[in-house]
Amino acid sequence: MRSFFRAHGLGNDYLVWEGDPAEVTPDWVRRVCDRHTGVGSDGVLVPGEAPGSAGAGATWASGPAVRIFNPDGSEAEKSGNGVRIFALWWSLKTGERAFVVHTLGGPVAVQVQPGNTVRAEMGVARQAPDQQLCGYTTWPVDLGNPHRVVLTIPDDWRTVGAEIEQAVPGRTNVQFVRVIDRSRVEARIWERGAGETTASGSSASAIARVVTALNLCDTPLTVRMPGGDLWVDVSATGVATIDGAIGAIGTITLDPEWR
Repeated sequence: MRSFFRAHGLGNDYLVWEGDPAEVTPDWVRRVCDRHTGVGSDGVLVPGEAPGSAGAGATWASGPAVRIFNPDGSEAEKSGNGVRIFALWWSLKTGERAFVVHTLGGPVAVQVQPGNTVRAEMGVARQAPDQQLCGYTTWPVDLGNPHRVVLTIPDDWRTVGAEIEQAVPGRTNVQFVRVIDRSRVEARIWERGAGETTASGSSASAIARVVTALNLCDTPLTVRMPGGDLWVDVSATGVATIDGAIGAIGTITLDPEWR
């Protein structure tokens, strides 16, 4: 069956592919994600092997693996909302509620809770010294995927986001942030390979790491994005955990003639 499970995290939507993994190519992903001639999505999640992060010859611990594709056909190492959507799909299939999802950017421990709320431990958010890029101070954060946090939201943040994305080798996700108070921030998200998105779990984690490290906010805190609010906690060792609802949309089956 050439079908998808579709769900969203605060409007950030992904498709879990339930068909043949061999059918997935960058061009196929781009056509599927097109919101006019395809299904439409911020990305495609493909169950199966997620090679690379465990090292050559390593054996995965028990738990499912997922590969994450951006709408431009490129592959992402990790996605907070993508992993949480995949976790809900896996839980609905297997009945499991607590397990580890393996990604190219490392393992993510998840808990599927009542009301389709999914908590994900995103791993250690490693912050590097700030750097000037495109006229802005940016704080690099590595969560298994790259981020640049900017502590302002300029009127032309989309343009600036695209410029910063391209200015970093391998490209980067970009977060523009305004601190509301010690427990809340407002953010706009520019994702590598996707552009503007309504929300992002890994971006929220990167934001939380920076604003708590700079003593601008306490943890846990709420990251307010256009799609809604996400709860984020950062431990003393820098481990970021996100928690929020996943909205299940349903199953979509491709027409046999669609290619």
